Amino acid sequence: MKKLLLGAMLLALVISVAMPTMAQVSVQIGVSLPPPIAFSAPPETILLPGTGVYVVPDLADDFFFWDGWWWRPWNGRWYRSHDYRSGWGSYEGIPSFYGRVPSGWREDYRNNRWQGREWNHQRVAHPQLQQIHQRNVQEQSRPKTVVRPQQQVARPQPQARPQPQVRQQPQAARPQPQAARPQPQAGPQQQQRSAPQQHSQPQHGGSEGRK
Repeated sequence: MKKLLLGAMLLALVISVAMPTMAQVSVQIGVSLPPPIAFSAPPETILLPGTGVYVVPDLADDFFFWDGWWWRPWNGRWYRSHDYRSGWGSYEGIPSFYGRVPSGWREDYRNNRWQGREWNHQRVAHPQLQQIHQRNVQEQSRPKTVVRPQQQVARPQPQARPQPQVRQQPQAARPQPQAARPQPQAGPQQQQRSAPQQHSQPQHGGSEGRK
């Protein structure tokens, strides 16, 4: 009885180990991988303006670098790898960057024109491309500082100080001007003094008649 139980446990263990291996084999057989591209040296790329996408312009097939991955379409599917020589894996769907790549970028490259403007493209070597990617990763990993608007603290308004009340002193009553006293009427003697004296002129009539 114990031998039967031990045999059943070993059989279950063998089946559980073999099933994931069989699944992996079926996936690798179902999805074919693109053939490797023989590069004599690390590929040089150019930057497509306004896209953030690098492309190898010397190949007949599309060969892109974006977000730290090498990308290539093959047989209606997309594949990507961190190594341009090998390690390709299938990618479900279409990568988001491909919508920013114009279909006529090769003609623009040959004519040194980009969307009707002059395009002075420059080659980017593989070491330089890796440095650019590392710099982008470091910038994205930095915490972004959010600048919050400073809240204005309402300052207490200074309270108006009570003005000292000035006591008005009672003004002393000014003496009223007295009525003019009646002047005493002048007597007859005073009237005579004040009247101008009239000089009596001599009458010449009598003397002329005597002559």
